[in-house]
Amino acid sequence: MSKVDEIKATIESLPEEDFVQLRKWFTEKDWEKWDRQIEEDSQSGKLDFLIREAIDEKNAGTLKEL
Repeated sequence: MSKVDEIKATIESLPEEDFVQLRKWFTEKDWEKWDRQIEEDSQSGKLDFLIREAIDEKNAGTLKEL
């Protein structure tokens, strides 16, 4: 049995309260990773195309208000 299979089996045997707590922790870790990736992409210039698109839309008069 792989380590992942062992972890899955352990998770499936958790009481509901512990499962909810683990799910919350896992979701928070996932969002933290996503936030770091967005920050890295922003700093490296990978997201600059979004700024250019917004400026182009604004100049064309097609930028939608939020």
